[in-house]
Amino acid sequence: MNNKKFTYKKSGVNIDAADNFVNFISKISSKKKGKKKFSNIGAFGSINSIPNNINHPQIVACTDGVGTKIEIANSLNKFDTIGIDLVAMSVNDLIVQGAKPLLFLDYISINKINLSKLKSIIKGIVEGCNLSGCNLVGGETAEMPGTYEKGKFDIAGFAVGIVDRNKILNKEKIKKNNLILAVPSSGLHSNGYSLVRHLLKQKRINIKKDKFLKSKLLTPTKIYVKEIISLNDKNLINGCANITGGGLSDNLKRIIPKNYSAEINLNKIKTKEIFKWLKKNGISDIEMLKTFNCGVGFCLIIEEKNLKRVLKYFTKDYKPYVIGKITKGKNKVKLNGCINWFK
Repeated sequence: MNNKKFTYKKSGVNIDAADNFVNFISKISSKKKGKKKFSNIGAFGSINSIPNNINHPQIVACTDGVGTKIEIANSLNKFDTIGIDLVAMSVNDLIVQGAKPLLFLDYISINKINLSKLKSIIKGIVEGCNLSGCNLVGGETAEMPGTYEKGKFDIAGFAVGIVDRNKILNKEKIKKNNLILAVPSSGLHSNGYSLVRHLLKQKRINIKKDKFLKSKLLTPTKIYVKEIISLNDKNLINGCANITGGGLSDNLKRIIPKNYSAEINLNKIKTKEIFKWLKKNGISDIEMLKTFNCGVGFCLIIEEKNLKRVLKYFTKDYKPYVIGKITKGKNKVKLNGCINWFK
């Protein structure tokens, strides 16, 4: 007789720890006064009502992750902001279509459940949902020994939003002489971290000992939901773009109509210290522009007459400014001039 006792726990999967984590998630939001309370956590699925004040509701869905920004979090043993990044990467895509975020789900896969680490991550996700005005309706935590190295993990997010058919932001609304506004980013957001990490490795820079990098590399992604939804409700924008991987050019071209061009004056861009640092440490202008947001986290396309009204919806740190206009042309994006990195 084989007397060896085989258990799931001995194989590396701790169901009790996972259950404790689910219980933590279900309780966390109720501790914050005035914050949105989340329901359905722990059920097999979540049931949600469609708002009844929308005449022709259209569903919009997005999914994303935070890429290798996770490795910076691991290096600094700091996990309280990447949950905000996770929500931001999906909801900032939703609002490009004019959709208001309704619900969010997360997926966390990890070598071994570490409650302290997971609690920090989920607190960030809850904060991101609160900033976005959406419900955290559930998710999945998968303990996967043998798939991930010790201490390693990955996260993904899934967001669903809703927009009235008449409020959808599409290419047809963009016209000649519309202004293109840059809305400042909070920093790198969640793009280009593989290049950042490659640079750090080649230059043998220890971010644990670098005060500047420690303060900048985990700055959470700015969530633009409140401002963009308010502007769309007032019919003050014709189009917008979330500036993520691929930079200004690749993201703007996705929303520019046929036979029109977005002419950008790079000299107008107000960049940030982290991008100046990257440029100073050997990354070319071309590589900077196609990898990073370079200080422009989001773009708005508006009629010139609406400029003053649009500016009123933003705080001082994220006040938009003009960087270009829509013209007739076959090249969807024209980048003119160059960024003055060190002004």
